[in-house]
Amino acid sequence: MSTPQTTAAGKVLKVLSVFDREHQAHTLSEIAQRTGLPLSTAHRVVAELAAWGAVERGEDGSWHIGLRLWEIASGCPRTQILRDVALPFMQDLYEATHENIQLAVREGTELVFVERIAGHRSVELLTSVGTRFPIGSTGMGRVLLAHATRDIQEAVLESPLPTWTPHTVTDPDTLRAQLEGIRREQVFVSDRQLSETTVAVAAPVRVGRTGPVTAALGIIIAARDARRSRGLREPVLRAAFEISEELGRRARTAD
Repeated sequence: MSTPQTTAAGKVLKVLSVFDREHQAHTLSEIAQRTGLPLSTAHRVVAELAAWGAVERGEDGSWHIGLRLWEIASGCPRTQILRDVALPFMQDLYEATHENIQLAVREGTELVFVERIAGHRSVELLTSVGTRFPIGSTGMGRVLLAHATRDIQEAVLESPLPTWTPHTVTDPDTLRAQLEGIRREQVFVSDRQLSETTVAVAAPVRVGRTGPVTAALGIIIAARDARRSRGLREPVLRAAFEISEELGRRARTAD
C-alpha cells in the first residue's frame, strides 16, 4: 500500500506545505529540496498546480500560492460564518478605538488568526490573517486555551513554552493560575507576552450566551499606552458578547 508521502495527493500536499508566511516564494529547485522530491517530480506537480491555479509564477521565476487556493480557503465553513458575524462588531470596535482588532480560533495547540481590522496609525504587529502561533504565546491564545479541553491544556502546559520577550510567562504553574483567572474574569490583558511593543486585551466568543467558546476577540495597543488597557476591557467584552449572541441566534435559526 502506498504511503501518504508517495501518493499523488501526498506529493501535492508536500509541495503546498513549503509555502508559509515566512517562505512565500520558492524556486523549483528549492521546492524539490524542501520536499525531498526528485526535481522532475517537483516540476510535474508544480506544473499541475499552476494549471489549476493553486500556485503562480512570479516575474523572477519563483513560485508562490495562487489566487485559486485562497478563494477556496476563504470559504472554510468553520470560519466563514464566524467572520461574517464578527466583522460588523469588529468594525464598531475599531471605530471606537482606531486600534488593531483581531479574531482568532484554535486548531489543536495552535492559534490561527482569521480576521483583522487595522488603521495606518495602529501599532505594527507580528501577526496577520492566516498566521499561526503556539496557543500559549498570545493573549487571545490564552483565552482560547483557558476554555479548551483538559487534554489540550495539559499538552500545552507539559511542553516547553516559547519565550518571546523577557515578560513572557513560561512557568506552567503561573500559567495554570492565569488560565483560572481568565475563566473567572472572562477577559485577559496580555502585557508584552509576544512582543515588547504591544499589549492585548482579549475575550472569548461563544455560540450563544453560554455555549462553547469558538473564538477569541482581541484589541492590540502599543505597550507605551498600556494604561489604556483597563478602559478597553468593557468594550472588548461587550463586542465579544454581541458576536456570541448573534452566533447563537443563527445557530437556533439553522436548527
